[in-house]
Amino acid sequence: MLPAALDRDRIDTRPTEYLASRGDIFAEYGAATQDSGNISYGVQLDGERFFVKTAGRVDDPVPPLGHGDRVELLRNAVRLAASSAHPALPRLHRVIESPDGPLLVYDWFDGELLHVPSAQRADPSSVYQRFRRLPVDAIEACLDAIFDVHAELTRAGWIAVDFYDGCLMYDFRSRALRIVDLDMYRRGPFRNEMGRMWGSTRFMAPEEHQLGALIDERTTVFTMGRTAFVLLGAPEAFRGSPRHLEVATRACQPDRSARYDSVAAFAAAWRGDVRAAS
Repeated sequence: MLPAALDRDRIDTRPTEYLASRGDIFAEYGAATQDSGNISYGVQLDGERFFVKTAGRVDDPVPPLGHGDRVELLRNAVRLAASSAHPALPRLHRVIESPDGPLLVYDWFDGELLHVPSAQRADPSSVYQRFRRLPVDAIEACLDAIFDVHAELTRAGWIAVDFYDGCLMYDFRSRALRIVDLDMYRRGPFRNEMGRMWGSTRFMAPEEHQLGALIDERTTVFTMGRTAFVLLGAPEAFRGSPRHLEVATRACQPDRSARYDSVAAFAAAWRGDVRAAS
Protein backbone atom coordinates (compact mmCIF):
# COMPACT_ATOMS: atom_id res chain seq x y z
CA MET A 1 0.00 0.00 0.00
CA LEU A 2 1.32 3.43 -0.95
CA PRO A 3 1.98 6.07 1.72
CA ALA A 4 -0.84 8.61 1.89
CA ALA A 5 1.40 11.33 0.42
CA LEU A 6 1.73 9.33 -2.83
CA ASP A 7 -1.73 7.79 -2.92
CA ARG A 8 -3.46 10.70 -4.66
CA ASP A 9 -4.28 11.92 -8.14
CA ARG A 10 -3.09 15.53 -7.94
CA ILE A 11 -0.98 17.97 -5.95
CA ASP A 12 -1.06 21.76 -6.12
CA THR A 13 2.63 22.47 -5.47
CA ARG A 14 5.78 21.74 -7.45
CA PRO A 15 7.16 18.20 -7.06
CA THR A 16 10.36 19.11 -5.19
CA GLU A 17 8.50 21.21 -2.65
CA TYR A 18 5.80 18.60 -2.18
CA LEU A 19 8.10 15.60 -1.76
CA ALA A 20 10.46 17.49 0.59
CA SER A 21 7.52 18.50 2.78
CA ARG A 22 6.16 14.96 3.02
CA GLY A 23 9.26 12.79 3.21
CA ASP A 24 13.03 12.55 2.84
CA ILE A 25 14.55 13.21 -0.59
CA PHE A 26 17.74 11.17 -0.40
CA ALA A 27 18.69 11.41 -4.09
CA GLU A 28 18.03 13.83 -6.95
CA TYR A 29 18.83 13.27 -10.61
CA GLY A 30 18.73 16.42 -12.69
CA ALA A 31 21.09 18.50 -14.83
CA ALA A 32 24.15 17.24 -12.95
CA THR A 33 23.59 13.66 -14.09
CA GLN A 34 21.65 13.89 -17.36
CA ASP A 35 20.59 16.41 -19.98
CA SER A 36 16.99 15.42 -20.73
CA GLY A 37 15.47 18.10 -18.54
CA ASN A 38 13.66 15.50 -16.45
CA ILE A 39 14.21 15.62 -12.69
CA SER A 40 13.85 12.42 -10.69
CA TYR A 41 13.99 11.78 -6.97
CA GLY A 42 14.73 9.02 -4.55
CA VAL A 43 12.30 9.65 -1.73
CA GLN A 44 11.58 7.86 1.51
CA LEU A 45 8.11 8.04 3.05
CA ASP A 46 6.84 5.98 5.98
CA GLY A 47 10.00 3.89 5.90
CA GLU A 48 9.63 2.93 2.21
CA ARG A 49 11.71 4.13 -0.72
CA PHE A 50 10.36 5.16 -4.10
CA PHE A 51 11.71 6.54 -7.38
CA VAL A 52 9.68 9.54 -8.57
CA LYS A 53 10.21 10.82 -12.11
CA THR A 54 9.05 14.23 -13.34
CA ALA A 55 9.37 16.33 -16.50
CA GLY A 56 11.41 18.95 -14.66
CA ARG A 57 10.68 22.63 -14.49
CA VAL A 58 8.44 24.35 -17.01
CA ASP A 59 10.82 27.32 -17.25
CA ASP A 60 14.05 25.32 -17.86
CA PRO A 61 15.38 26.60 -21.24
CA VAL A 62 18.41 24.29 -21.53
CA PRO A 63 17.16 20.76 -22.43
CA PRO A 64 16.92 19.73 -26.11
CA LEU A 65 13.21 18.94 -25.68
CA GLY A 66 10.71 21.44 -24.39
CA HIS A 67 8.68 20.82 -21.25
CA GLY A 68 5.57 19.82 -23.20
CA ASP A 69 7.53 17.17 -25.10
CA ARG A 70 9.01 15.84 -21.87
CA VAL A 71 5.53 15.60 -20.36
CA GLU A 72 4.30 13.63 -23.38
CA LEU A 73 7.24 11.23 -23.08
CA LEU A 74 6.32 10.56 -19.46
CA ARG A 75 2.75 9.85 -20.50
CA ASN A 76 4.18 7.53 -23.14
CA ALA A 77 6.10 5.73 -20.38
CA VAL A 78 2.81 5.23 -18.53
CA ARG A 79 1.26 3.62 -21.61
CA LEU A 80 4.29 1.37 -22.03
CA ALA A 81 4.19 0.30 -18.37
CA ALA A 82 0.64 -0.94 -18.95
CA SER A 83 1.92 -3.24 -21.72
CA SER A 84 4.14 -5.48 -19.59
CA ALA A 85 4.32 -6.61 -15.98
CA HIS A 86 7.69 -8.30 -16.42
CA PRO A 87 9.67 -8.26 -13.14
CA ALA A 88 12.67 -6.69 -14.88
CA LEU A 89 10.60 -3.53 -15.41
CA PRO A 90 10.16 -1.32 -12.33
CA ARG A 91 6.60 -1.33 -11.08
CA LEU A 92 4.73 1.91 -11.73
CA HIS A 93 2.53 2.50 -8.69
CA ARG A 94 0.88 5.83 -9.40
CA VAL A 95 0.69 8.88 -11.65
CA ILE A 96 0.18 12.16 -9.76
CA GLU A 97 -0.60 15.36 -11.65
CA SER A 98 1.14 18.59 -10.62
CA PRO A 99 1.63 22.15 -11.93
CA ASP A 100 4.86 20.87 -13.56
CA GLY A 101 3.23 17.81 -15.13
CA PRO A 102 2.92 14.20 -13.98
CA LEU A 103 4.92 12.51 -11.24
CA LEU A 104 5.54 8.83 -12.02
CA VAL A 105 5.92 6.86 -8.78
CA TYR A 106 7.98 3.68 -9.22
CA ASP A 107 9.53 1.11 -6.94
CA TRP A 108 13.01 2.06 -5.75
CA PHE A 109 15.80 -0.24 -6.95
CA ASP A 110 19.21 -0.45 -5.26
CA GLY A 111 21.17 -0.92 -8.48
CA GLU A 112 23.87 0.89 -10.44
CA LEU A 113 23.53 2.25 -13.97
CA LEU A 114 25.71 0.30 -16.42
CA HIS A 115 26.34 3.27 -18.69
CA VAL A 116 29.45 5.36 -18.11
CA PRO A 117 30.96 8.13 -20.27
CA SER A 118 33.02 6.78 -23.17
CA ALA A 119 36.27 8.07 -21.61
CA GLN A 120 35.63 5.84 -18.57
CA ARG A 121 34.43 2.76 -20.44
CA ALA A 122 37.80 0.99 -20.27
CA ASP A 123 38.28 1.76 -16.57
CA PRO A 124 38.29 -1.62 -14.78
CA SER A 125 36.67 -0.04 -11.73
CA SER A 126 33.69 1.31 -13.71
CA VAL A 127 30.27 -0.25 -13.30
CA TYR A 128 30.37 -1.15 -17.00
CA GLN A 129 33.57 -3.19 -16.71
CA ARG A 130 32.59 -4.72 -13.39
CA PHE A 131 29.42 -6.00 -15.01
CA ARG A 132 31.24 -7.36 -18.06
CA ARG A 133 33.58 -9.33 -15.77
CA LEU A 134 30.67 -11.21 -14.20
CA PRO A 135 30.42 -14.93 -14.94
CA VAL A 136 28.93 -15.54 -18.37
CA ASP A 137 25.85 -17.24 -16.93
CA ALA A 138 25.06 -14.14 -14.84
CA ILE A 139 25.28 -11.87 -17.90
CA GLU A 140 23.23 -14.30 -19.98
CA ALA A 141 20.52 -14.31 -17.30
CA CYS A 142 20.31 -10.53 -17.70
CA LEU A 143 20.17 -10.86 -21.48
CA ASP A 144 17.36 -13.39 -21.18
CA ALA A 145 15.36 -10.84 -19.17
CA ILE A 146 16.11 -8.04 -21.66
CA PHE A 147 15.05 -10.19 -24.60
CA ASP A 148 11.90 -11.45 -22.86
CA VAL A 149 10.83 -7.89 -21.99
CA HIS A 150 11.30 -6.77 -25.57
CA ALA A 151 9.45 -9.79 -26.93
CA GLU A 152 6.49 -8.78 -24.73
CA LEU A 153 6.71 -5.14 -25.74
CA THR A 154 6.96 -5.83 -29.46
CA ARG A 155 3.94 -8.13 -29.24
CA ALA A 156 2.14 -5.10 -27.81
CA GLY A 157 3.30 -3.00 -30.76
CA TRP A 158 6.27 -1.16 -29.22
CA ILE A 159 9.53 -0.50 -31.10
CA ALA A 160 12.73 0.18 -29.14
CA VAL A 161 14.05 3.74 -29.49
CA ASP A 162 17.08 5.04 -27.56
CA PHE A 163 17.75 1.71 -25.82
CA TYR A 164 21.34 1.44 -24.61
CA ASP A 165 23.28 0.52 -21.46
CA GLY A 166 21.93 3.70 -19.85
CA CYS A 167 18.62 1.82 -19.65
CA LEU A 168 20.13 -0.99 -17.55
CA MET A 169 20.59 -1.04 -13.79
CA TYR A 170 22.23 -3.92 -11.95
CA ASP A 171 22.41 -4.84 -8.27
CA PHE A 172 25.67 -6.73 -7.81
CA ARG A 173 24.58 -8.10 -4.43
CA SER A 174 21.29 -9.63 -5.48
CA ARG A 175 22.30 -10.09 -9.15
CA ALA A 176 19.05 -8.43 -10.16
CA LEU A 177 18.53 -6.34 -13.30
CA ARG A 178 16.06 -3.56 -14.02
CA ILE A 179 15.32 -2.02 -17.42
CA VAL A 180 14.50 1.67 -17.07
CA ASP A 181 13.90 4.90 -18.98
CA LEU A 182 12.05 3.52 -22.02
CA ASP A 183 10.14 6.78 -22.52
CA MET A 184 11.23 7.13 -26.17
CA TYR A 185 9.75 3.81 -27.32
CA ARG A 186 7.14 4.19 -30.05
CA ARG A 187 4.25 2.24 -31.44
CA GLY A 188 5.31 0.96 -34.82
CA PRO A 189 6.18 0.44 -37.52
CA PHE A 190 7.02 4.04 -38.40
CA ARG A 191 9.37 6.03 -40.63
CA ASN A 192 12.58 7.66 -39.49
CA GLU A 193 11.73 11.35 -39.38
CA MET A 194 15.05 12.55 -37.90
CA GLY A 195 17.91 11.08 -39.88
CA ARG A 196 20.18 10.30 -36.95
CA MET A 197 17.68 9.17 -34.32
CA TRP A 198 18.06 9.31 -30.55
CA GLY A 199 20.38 6.65 -29.16
CA SER A 200 23.89 5.30 -28.77
CA THR A 201 25.58 4.26 -32.01
CA ARG A 202 26.82 1.11 -30.25
CA PHE A 203 23.21 -0.15 -30.20
CA MET A 204 21.62 1.45 -33.28
CA ALA A 205 20.61 -0.21 -36.53
CA PRO A 206 21.64 1.33 -39.88
CA GLU A 207 18.08 2.49 -40.57
CA GLU A 208 18.18 4.62 -37.41
CA HIS A 209 20.63 6.86 -39.28
CA GLN A 210 18.64 7.03 -42.54
CA LEU A 211 15.94 9.64 -43.05
CA GLY A 212 12.72 8.02 -44.24
CA ALA A 213 13.84 4.47 -43.45
CA LEU A 214 11.38 1.96 -42.00
CA ILE A 215 11.73 1.44 -38.24
CA ASP A 216 10.04 -1.76 -37.13
CA GLU A 217 10.52 -4.94 -35.12
CA ARG A 218 13.58 -5.96 -37.14
CA THR A 219 15.16 -2.72 -35.91
CA THR A 220 14.60 -3.86 -32.34
CA VAL A 221 16.07 -7.26 -33.27
CA PHE A 222 19.26 -5.46 -34.34
CA THR A 223 19.35 -3.55 -31.05
CA MET A 224 18.98 -6.80 -29.09
CA GLY A 225 21.85 -8.36 -31.04
CA ARG A 226 24.03 -5.36 -30.33
CA THR A 227 23.09 -5.60 -26.65
CA ALA A 228 24.48 -9.14 -26.61
CA PHE A 229 27.73 -7.93 -28.17
CA VAL A 230 28.09 -4.94 -25.86
CA LEU A 231 27.59 -7.02 -22.72
CA LEU A 232 29.40 -10.22 -23.79
CA GLY A 233 32.13 -8.72 -25.96
CA ALA A 234 32.72 -7.93 -29.63
CA PRO A 235 32.61 -10.84 -32.10
CA GLU A 236 36.37 -11.36 -31.95
CA ALA A 237 36.29 -11.53 -28.13
CA PHE A 238 32.80 -12.92 -27.52
CA ARG A 239 32.42 -14.64 -24.16
CA GLY A 240 29.24 -16.51 -25.00
CA SER A 241 28.77 -19.80 -26.80
CA PRO A 242 29.32 -20.27 -30.56
CA ARG A 243 25.55 -20.63 -30.96
CA HIS A 244 24.93 -17.33 -29.20
CA LEU A 245 27.57 -15.68 -31.36
CA GLU A 246 25.79 -16.97 -34.46
CA VAL A 247 22.40 -15.73 -33.25
CA ALA A 248 23.70 -12.26 -32.33
CA THR A 249 25.54 -11.99 -35.66
CA ARG A 250 22.40 -12.78 -37.64
CA ALA A 251 20.42 -10.24 -35.58
CA CYS A 252 22.92 -7.52 -36.49
CA GLN A 253 22.95 -7.98 -40.24
CA PRO A 254 22.89 -4.64 -42.14
CA ASP A 255 20.44 -6.26 -44.57
CA ARG A 256 17.14 -6.14 -42.69
CA SER A 257 15.78 -9.20 -44.53
CA ALA A 258 18.65 -11.32 -43.19
CA ARG A 259 17.72 -10.65 -39.55
CA TYR A 260 15.15 -12.51 -37.48
CA ASP A 261 11.73 -11.16 -38.35
CA SER A 262 10.66 -10.76 -34.73
CA VAL A 263 12.15 -10.35 -31.28
CA ALA A 264 10.30 -13.50 -30.23
CA ALA A 265 12.05 -15.49 -32.98
CA PHE A 266 15.40 -13.98 -31.99
CA ALA A 267 14.81 -14.84 -28.32
CA ALA A 268 13.78 -18.38 -29.24
CA ALA A 269 16.95 -18.85 -31.28
CA TRP A 270 18.99 -17.47 -28.41
CA ARG A 271 17.41 -20.08 -26.11
CA GLY A 272 17.99 -22.83 -28.65
CA ASP A 273 14.34 -23.35 -29.57
CA VAL A 274 14.90 -24.08 -33.27
CA ARG A 275 11.23 -24.58 -34.16
CA ALA A 276 10.07 -21.30 -32.62
CA ALA A 277 12.96 -19.41 -34.21
CA SER A 278 12.35 -20.65 -37.74
